[in-house]
Amino acid sequence: MKYTIFGESHGPAIGVVLEGVPAGLELDLEAMGKDLSRRSTGKDALSTARKEADEVNVLSGVFEGRTTGAPLALVIANSDQHSGDYEALRYTPRPSHGDFAGFIQSKGCLDYRGGGHFSGRLTAPLVAAGSVAKQLLAEKNVWVGAHISAVYGITDAALNDPQELRGVADKPFPVLDDAKGEEMKKAILEAKEGQDSVGGSIECAVTGLPVGLGAPDFGRNVEGIFSQYLFAVPAVKAVAFGAGVAFAYMRGTEANDPFEVVDGKVVTRTNNAGGINGGITNGMPVTFEVTMRPTPSIALPQESVDLRTGEEVEIEIKGRHDPCVVHRAVPVIEAAAALAACEVLGI
Repeated sequence: MKYTIFGESHGPAIGVVLEGVPAGLELDLEAMGKDLSRRSTGKDALSTARKEADEVNVLSGVFEGRTTGAPLALVIANSDQHSGDYEALRYTPRPSHGDFAGFIQSKGCLDYRGGGHFSGRLTAPLVAAGSVAKQLLAEKNVWVGAHISAVYGITDAALNDPQELRGVADKPFPVLDDAKGEEMKKAILEAKEGQDSVGGSIECAVTGLPVGLGAPDFGRNVEGIFSQYLFAVPAVKAVAFGAGVAFAYMRGTEANDPFEVVDGKVVTRTNNAGGINGGITNGMPVTFEVTMRPTPSIALPQESVDLRTGEEVEIEIKGRHDPCVVHRAVPVIEAAAALAACEVLGI
């Protein structure tokens, strides 16, 4: 199953085309809408004030409620654009945004309004595609869940069992420890008041993947497959599986996952490897953490260059922007993980 996301932040619509969706899936648009609602904006001061309904229109690939096996086209209309906010940035790229690289690659022809195709707005159709993937995975008893693991150095409670994530999706701020969540919210609002932004991280788990999927080589390595999908999410700058960077502070006796037999099944007592050994699934939950950078669009003055003249200039960014994208990105990371899991399973 392959997907292609299309559209721009301030264009008439955005969407996704999925090819290879198996025929016969009873598509649950209500579940898709719930995931999109978790990603949506304008609900509180923690995110951008832009408000979009994010209602999905199915153009093709579904007949009488079930997928047909033909390309599945899902479209989401844009309605709340303030394109004039971006005219001053047409030739002065925002630091650490895709503006400059995109300008050069497109020979100056990119849609600069709201970030165009580089915008976080394009994560809405990704969530829609991920919902389809989740529904296919459910038929194979594979489940995906995530939570905010940190914001600006404030960490959530440790995840001891992936099943703890099942209740997180229903929370307006998806953390395990609500008290830590309040601290994170405070940090986000303080950054916003200072016309700045903050970054953070998201921990995700995929349960139910059987032993023996993947390979150690390029192209079929499970960590590589997941990473490719995850790095396609805007603002993701690091991915770490299992214990991740903590391996640098361990000895082998601490890092190794001892084997044991539970109910006649070989499992590991710990899961520092994140469910993957040698690029192959070992039957334990696949766990990873992604790190997301602070939003580049901040209201404080920043240094840039006028691409027409080559002169160094100072810019001040107007418009509506997230002081932190992490809390809205939880369903986006789940979607990317679900799509990756489908590839690992060969769906």
